Amino acid sequence: MNISEHEEIFMSEALKEAEASLAEGEIPVGAVIVKDGKIIGRGRNMRERNKDLFSHAEINALKEASLHLKDWRLEECAMYVTLEPCPMCAGAILQSRLKSLCFGALSPREGCAGSIVNILDFPGMSWQVEVNSGLLKERCENILKKFFDSRRSKY
Repeated sequence: MNISEHEEIFMSEALKEAEASLAEGEIPVGAVIVKDGKIIGRGRNMRERNKDLFSHAEINALKEASLHLKDWRLEECAMYVTLEPCPMCAGAILQSRLKSLCFGALSPREGCAGSIVNILDFPGMSWQVEVNSGLLKERCENILKKFFDSRRSKY
């Protein structure tokens, strides 16, 4: 994959959010939302901390970006996330009308941006989101591997 310097910077910022999740004992997923070259929303997985099934990185980033813009429509924005979105997050991304999504690691069990299905570019939907995968893939996979390896070693 040929990536731009800006894309690498934004995914690196998403990885910082994932690292913060890891430090808090959460599944390490991080996301940032960008408009006009500036980050306007950040999110990381906080389900355990918040005891809230909706506290996925993507949802938290969408909320912050919407507050920043004072609008739920994020039509000129791009999301960078370390892991392919699950069905819930893919649906929220679609509903927010993001222009594009760039993710690092595939999620073969739950991924809804290409692994199982791509609901972000599903024919007949009222909105489609441009999807690019594999950005800083190894770094995104490694942080997840680190988390799950540490969990397995406890049992």
